[in-house]
This record gives sequence, C-alpha cells and structure tokens, in this order.
Amino acid sequence: MRSSVDIEISNEKSGDEARIHQITKQAFLSAPHADHTEQLIVDALRRAGALTVSKVAKANGEIIGHVAISPVTLSTGVTGWFGLGPISVLPQCQRLGVGTQLMQSALAALEKMEASGCVVLGDPAYYGRFGFKVIDGLVFPGVPAAYFQALSFSGEFPKGEVTYHEAFSAQG
Repeated sequence: MRSSVDIEISNEKSGDEARIHQITKQAFLSAPHADHTEQLIVDALRRAGALTVSKVAKANGEIIGHVAISPVTLSTGVTGWFGLGPISVLPQCQRLGVGTQLMQSALAALEKMEASGCVVLGDPAYYGRFGFKVIDGLVFPGVPAAYFQALSFSGEFPKGEVTYHEAFSAQG
C-alpha cells in the first residue's frame, strides 16, 4: 500500500466486528511482546459494552486499522480515566501514518467526552509523540515503569494502581 492512499477514520459500526478481529490478529501476529489474545480482548470489551471508543481506519473503503479505548479503574477511586489499546494496523499498512491518525482521532473523542485522561502500556518512543509520559505514583503492576504512560487532558495526574477491564484477561 502506498503512503499516498487517503485514510478515513470513523466509528466502528455493526458488521465491522469480524474484520476488526482479523486485523487485530494479523497486526500482532509477529509482535515480540504480544500474547496474541489482542483480538479476543477487543471482542470481550465489545461484548461487555466496555468499548468506550472504537475507531476504524479505512483505505479505499476497506478497514485496515482499529483502535480500542476502554475504562480503567484507579485504586484511589479517581474516575474519568481510560486505557488505550489495542491499536492495530494491518502489517502491510504500518509505518504509513494510519496508527497516528487512529490515535489522534481516539484521543480527540476522549477529550470531547470530557475524560480526565488516558493510560497506555507500550513503547515510550511511540506514545510519547502523542503526549503520553511516565507519571510517578501512577502504576500498572508487573510491567516495567517506562512502558506505562499517561496523558491528562487537564494537566492533573492521579496517583494509584491502574486496573484494566476484566476483558484484558480474555483467552482463546
């Protein structure tokens, strides 16, 4: 796929589920840190009604990428925070800016909803480009601190332990 292809970002609609499942599976197939259940997580979030934001990227009318955002829980009881991920782009369409457009659209949707902020578990170099950063006192147990980052829409960051939706333990 050429980088000159126009990408359209829109909300997931009924009938997109199977294609999103397929794209998410393909996107993480050779990812080194993946547990290869990412597509099952998206399916479980959808079934639980916990896909707060679910955006697709289309090129020539065909879905080539997806981003999911779901609520997270903080041990301190702070509300209004969400977790980004998984974010998936077909391998042949990666590094063309599709993920960037999905991220920008998803974060704009959260901000429009007046969310407090968003957390992500992933590559600091990639997510740092969108304003995510490591926050002292905001933790996701069991992962290296450098890979758990947050973005606040108000400039204020909570403290505490973050728990993702139970769908993140979905298994095949």
